[in-house]
Amino acid sequence: MKRNKAKPSKGVTTDMEKKKLEFKGGWSVAFLPVYIFLFFCILYFVVLKAFEMYALAMGALTALLISALFTKKGHYEAYWEAVYRGAKEAVPVTILLLIIGMFSAMIKAANISTGFVWLADRLHVGGGLFTAFTFFAVCVIASATGSSLGTMFTCFPIFYAAGILLGSDPAALAGAIVCGGIFGDNLAPISDTTIISAGTQEYTKKSGFADVGGCVASRLKYSLAAGVISFVLFWIFGGGGTLGTGAEDILREHRNPAALVMLVPVAVMLFTAVRTRNIYKAITVGLILGTIVGLAFHLLTPESVLSVQDGAPAGFLTDGVNGMIATITLVLSVYGIMGVLTAAGALEKITDLILNSRLGQSSRGAETAMMLGISVTTMFFGGVTSASMATFGKIQNEIGKRAGLHPYRRANLLDGFANSIVLAVPFLSVFVFIGSSLTAGYEYADALSVTQVAGFMFYCFSLFLVLLFSVFTGWGRTYEGENGRPEKARPPH
Repeated sequence: MKRNKAKPSKGVTTDMEKKKLEFKGGWSVAFLPVYIFLFFCILYFVVLKAFEMYALAMGALTALLISALFTKKGHYEAYWEAVYRGAKEAVPVTILLLIIGMFSAMIKAANISTGFVWLADRLHVGGGLFTAFTFFAVCVIASATGSSLGTMFTCFPIFYAAGILLGSDPAALAGAIVCGGIFGDNLAPISDTTIISAGTQEYTKKSGFADVGGCVASRLKYSLAAGVISFVLFWIFGGGGTLGTGAEDILREHRNPAALVMLVPVAVMLFTAVRTRNIYKAITVGLILGTIVGLAFHLLTPESVLSVQDGAPAGFLTDGVNGMIATITLVLSVYGIMGVLTAAGALEKITDLILNSRLGQSSRGAETAMMLGISVTTMFFGGVTSASMATFGKIQNEIGKRAGLHPYRRANLLDGFANSIVLAVPFLSVFVFIGSSLTAGYEYADALSVTQVAGFMFYCFSLFLVLLFSVFTGWGRTYEGENGRPEKARPPH
């Protein structure tokens, strides 16, 4: 299938048509901020094992400051204008992240994980079945909160401690918790990666970017297929551990059946997001209903909603906003870097290089290029998926638009492949590092190595194979029709 380049509307001046930003040494120097940012990613997340988003934001801003010194004479001001233009594109994403931060903080405050602990205790599951149940529970919790790393820190002390004593294989159990967090990152409409993947993919036949609800509805089949495969694998390979005493006590300390009622506002939020294709409306409904339900069942108190403690604002509303500041700063700075690459014509050159190769001659080839591009970028960034998607998302957007692929499809492949097999690379994945570190400190089990945890990242392996099947068979592939409608056959140009 031959590609056709998307033509800009008459009277519209695109970034490609503006005067190019020039650097000393040529256009390739425009990638200097990316290299410097990559250095900080590796330094903090791989070498120093300091898993903080604000540190990466600092790295991106430092990269911009240093790289500005390499512009040609008369281009310094244009450089910062390019940064501003790039950061401006991130404004819708940042506003949405602030709003979803409040919903995520509400679910965390209600401590929904204790409901699943009660359910596991009532079902008397153990061994491999407990490992599979843990994967399922963490998937739901991560989808409700939209936070993979936050879910991991919450769930490890409960599910990992009890699971080892119930006969689960420690490495498989750790892999189940990590994979459950990644599942939520991949699918949740309130996940930062879902927001970024949708917010980088533009329509060509109407204005705006892909809506979150449509992306989630169309990627559900991939996530569920990989999730079911993973559940079975965790059940089969998750047992074989040694039974110990004390598991019941751990479960009893952390169980609260009433917490499961918070699944109601989560379900309503998800239904509203998919039905209306408006994530703002969905979050509003979810926040109002969740607050009412939480207060009614004594899972929340008025003080946990909004209060002041020791002179500082407290409650999930302010905590949610505060918890997103570091991620938002990172997103703004990475979009600024992309603005520089766009103004220098670097993104255009990479896109042309890909589309003029053999991969660019068919939809399957374009999607293969997308798979390779986001996978390599995520691996280089140490598994920091929000940064890798914001970086490669602009390139994927151009490749996909020229290939006629629908923004939903582009966003799903971007998010899916970023959250797949590359996150299981032992020494280059923040998820494996954190999962390994959270297994330390238990008297009845030795801490696990990164290679042990990586071997049980079943969801990452399964999602990669599901998406690879989708790329090569065309399953789920859609093109952009009139007014941005998804169509299975590519419309004639």
